[in-house]
Amino acid sequence: MKTVLMVAEKPSLAQSIAKILSRGSMSSHKGLNGACSVHEYTGTFDSQPVRFKMTSVCGHVMTLDFLGKYNKWDKVDPAELFSQAPTEKKEANPKLNMVKFLQVEGRGCDYIVLWLDCDKEGENICFEVLDAVLPVMNKAHSGEKTVFRARFSSITDTDICNAMARLGEPDHNEALSVDARQELDLRIGCAFTRFQTKYFQGKYGDLDSSLISFGPCQTPTLGFCVERHDKIQSFKPETYWVLQAKVNADKDKSLLLDWDRVRVFDREIAQMFLNMTKLEKEAQVEATSRKEKAKQRPLALNTVEMLRVASSALGMGPQHAMQTAERLYTQGYISYPRTETTHYPENFDLKGSLRQQANHPYWADTVKQLLTEGINRPRKGHDAGDHPPITPMRSATEDELGGDAWRLYEYITRHFIATVSHDCKYLQSTISFQIGPELFTCSGKTVISPGFTEIMPWQSVPLEESLPTCQRGDTFTVGEVKMLEKQTSPPDYLTEAELITLMEKHGIGTDASIPVHINNICQRNYVTVESGRRLKPTNLGIVLVHGYYKIDAELVLPTIRSAVEKQLNLIAQGKADYRQVLGHTLDVFKRKFHYFVDSIAGMDELMEVSFSPLAATGKPLSRCGKCHRFMKYIQAKPSRLHCSHCDETYTLPQNGTIKLYKELRCPLDDFELVLWSSGSRGKSYPLCPYCYNHPPFRDMKKGMGCNECTHPTCQHSLSMLGIGQCIECESGILVLDPTSGPKWKVACNKCNVVAHCFENAHRVRVSADTCNTCEAALLDVDFNKAKSPLPGDETQHTGCVFCDPVFQELVELKHAASCHPMHRGGPGRRQGRGRARGRRPPGKPNPRRPKDKMSALAAYFV
Repeated sequence: MKTVLMVAEKPSLAQSIAKILSRGSMSSHKGLNGACSVHEYTGTFDSQPVRFKMTSVCGHVMTLDFLGKYNKWDKVDPAELFSQAPTEKKEANPKLNMVKFLQVEGRGCDYIVLWLDCDKEGENICFEVLDAVLPVMNKAHSGEKTVFRARFSSITDTDICNAMARLGEPDHNEALSVDARQELDLRIGCAFTRFQTKYFQGKYGDLDSSLISFGPCQTPTLGFCVERHDKIQSFKPETYWVLQAKVNADKDKSLLLDWDRVRVFDREIAQMFLNMTKLEKEAQVEATSRKEKAKQRPLALNTVEMLRVASSALGMGPQHAMQTAERLYTQGYISYPRTETTHYPENFDLKGSLRQQANHPYWADTVKQLLTEGINRPRKGHDAGDHPPITPMRSATEDELGGDAWRLYEYITRHFIATVSHDCKYLQSTISFQIGPELFTCSGKTVISPGFTEIMPWQSVPLEESLPTCQRGDTFTVGEVKMLEKQTSPPDYLTEAELITLMEKHGIGTDASIPVHINNICQRNYVTVESGRRLKPTNLGIVLVHGYYKIDAELVLPTIRSAVEKQLNLIAQGKADYRQVLGHTLDVFKRKFHYFVDSIAGMDELMEVSFSPLAATGKPLSRCGKCHRFMKYIQAKPSRLHCSHCDETYTLPQNGTIKLYKELRCPLDDFELVLWSSGSRGKSYPLCPYCYNHPPFRDMKKGMGCNECTHPTCQHSLSMLGIGQCIECESGILVLDPTSGPKWKVACNKCNVVAHCFENAHRVRVSADTCNTCEAALLDVDFNKAKSPLPGDETQHTGCVFCDPVFQELVELKHAASCHPMHRGGPGRRQGRGRARGRRPPGKPNPRRPKDKMSALAAYFV
């Protein structure tokens, strides 16, 4: 029997699709990477009995990156990244072992059906899967087709079965367009980012951003926000005057009239008009009109409109809204949420989708009425040729979804019902009055038929008082005429919804990437999100944009990126050559980069006005080992130490606190040590600022603290404080934290595993002796006499934290001990836990602990 491998984009999708196709009769087991399951069942394919294997990836299998030295900022001129630097495809998440997993599952298979998301990114992932699987599949007979592509828009029985019945082929051109975008963004973004980050962080201490990044889409996005900021700053309010009149309709009711001239900017002229009207006792009706008007129901919902509403009405950021929509899609509640289309195809089952909502407690009556009276065909929108508009696929309640997922689902459902409802119809009445020589008007609206506003009440026509019945020539008593002084007001900062509209209008990003670009400018500290989800640029964001305008406006204007997006779309349509587009675009940006580097002084002049130089920033903390003067600790991102006398800057670990470590010095370079800590429940370790930036030994890398230093005799080094191999990760060593007493801690020097042990002990020291059983270092512990766990009056004990029964109880080592190599049988496993004295601990070949066991030393993850 032949085997068909089927691959979806996410584990939850694979399970849902397999359930539908197998009609529930399938067996499932976890794959070797622990993240993806494999669902198996038998059926027919191409009129023959086969065995189906359904599994998934977890997004992109591969990612594009530079080779070797080109990833090191200090060793490569950023200009080389445009053409000379070779790139390679690497596993996007090495821990998942996705390529090996796919090859294991694909080995011996005869056919492959690709169930990846049906957009450009999905097509690209199709070919990443094929690159991994095709070499291990059975060889096809001459001319036999073995690769198939399923195209679907929702996780429903009908859509999935139809997709399986009409399999096609993956689109290589769409995959190439994604490859082109990835390479352009990598080369252009890295070149500009590396240059300006090194240049400005080497000069200023209060930028408060760990990365001064540039992106072909990210930077124009920031440009829109700064453009609005500039309009606000340059705005000069102007005073203007308006006339306001009131007429008495009856004893208890008056009408407020609007001046037909609207406003004037000259007080004397406004006073003249007031003088001409305020003495009049009557207002004469000049004209009346009553017109029936309609407020159109909304177009079908696409991604951009969903993101706009999520931000403006639901208070959800674009990225959060997109992630929530994707979860709703994978759970089968809505159709595919990434689409540019606002037009339903003729064969779309609108009634079927509507029937799903017929018993919903919130809108059942509206839906049943529509089904009885007949639905209204949705308005004709834009057909982008991708997916149908976002549509609810099954009913859900607030209790079922909860929180933001429910709020977004409710909006999507109400919007869908509104698209098949009738327009809102209302009667607009207008009365035009003459008071002296001036004309005034009042108007009112009366709803005739609410239509779609019943299901979208926030779109309803505002309630207004009905106007009196009158005709031309009738007169009303003038209550008062007065002049009001007002001022023009500046525009407000852009909302996320307004920014999304601008990005869509100018072709910046795609429906899928727009949320990412907005999130990036927030994460980089270029803008802050204010109340009402308005985006206010920071000083850094403003100076960067002004600097780009000063040097090369095209770096920040949307025009050049919009042109690139059009070229990428032509690649996807097979109308442009991938290599030519890539080469031409890189050549253009390479020239711009060289001009930017040569003209950087222009941006630097703006930076000098807004930011402080390194020497004037920070507070004295620790002494330099070269000049023995105090270095200043700069707390703003990226935190670092700066010696103004030597003009040297030393990077530090981020996302924690830094303080002086007992005024102790490194034996190698005489720099005072500092202590980094992630908090009272996290881990901490000392480090030498110089060694952290300039590794003293060949087996050390930049960015290593004393807990990874292989100095043979230093009391702070791994050689003196290391205990044994971390059970949680493959490369880490558990190291005693000598600063943690009396709540002693042991922490892995690679991963985030931290364990608390020997609470209230007076002293804990790593012994020079090792365990006879597992070769881990022994610990000498001096317990508090009042709280000693030892028998009698004993307070001191030496033992192995992994094997000693006294220590196992204190650190809750029950489960960890069962995972220890020595507890898995046989003397041949006597290896792996010990630390090496005077050299870097060796690799650790022991098996990893089972996933369902408690982690080492009752570890919790920080």
